[in-house]
Amino acid sequence: MGVAGCGKSSLGAAVAAAEGLPLIEGDDFHSPSSRDKMSRGVPLTDADRAQWLEILGGQLAAHPQGVVLTCSALKRAYRERLRAAAPGLRFVFLEIERAAAQQRVAARGSHFFSATLVDSQFATLESPVGEPGVLRVDALDPPQHLQRGVSAWLHPEEPK
Repeated sequence: MGVAGCGKSSLGAAVAAAEGLPLIEGDDFHSPSSRDKMSRGVPLTDADRAQWLEILGGQLAAHPQGVVLTCSALKRAYRERLRAAAPGLRFVFLEIERAAAQQRVAARGSHFFSATLVDSQFATLESPVGEPGVLRVDALDPPQHLQRGVSAWLHPEEPK
């Protein structure tokens, strides 16, 4: 989870492959009207995100054996909705500075998300640091390093 440009899709794919789990791209479940808004640089509202979060919660619940979901989950209330759908859900927070996120989003090219929305993502973000089941990582670390760290977090060694 995290703002646009933090690397959710890349890390999610790497973790899903390493863990042998299905990958669900949260962006694939945005409504056409939400995609249109974002492509025009109009930030989504809580009302816009409500149905999307419900769908994502359903996706999580449909995979009781585990799944990797990429999702911005910017507000604690959004994360709580997802936790309600999948008790024990854990979040990897890809923390990134605004300038780096802006640069990454601008370099995407064909993605529907307008680079002008990065500021609104940072304005909306409620850091999950301190919430249960959250791992904070530096989004600028090498992808293999991030994946190994997440996998190690998912499978802590048993105490001896």
